[in-house]
Amino acid sequence: QVQLVESGGDLVQPGGSLRLSCVASGFAFSNYAMTWYRQAPGKEREWVATISPNFNTLYQDSVKGRFAISRANAKNTVYLQMNTLKSEDTAIYYCFVPNFGSWGQGTQVTVST
Repeated sequence: QVQLVESGGDLVQPGGSLRLSCVASGFAFSNYAMTWYRQAPGKEREWVATISPNFNTLYQDSVKGRFAISRANAKNTVYLQMNTLKSEDTAIYYCFVPNFGSWGQGTQVTVST
């Protein structure tokens, strides 16, 4: 079955950087779009970024120019490079495969002094 395992979340100061990883298994990774979502405390889960099988990328307006989604098909892994982090980026970040409706367990990102 489809499995997604996120990692890389941490406590970081405002202005700092983190790289999240999501290792996928159970499907032909290179053939499918991959997506990152996030859920902040007390808020609904929201879409962050998507990368297509052809490496085209889309971003939520609030993260454009700061976040970069990428994929390494040989490693069945999708990444989210997050730069210039802000307190409002604090959330649990989830990996998602739209075609299968499958979610990972999430990784916590906290941006705070």
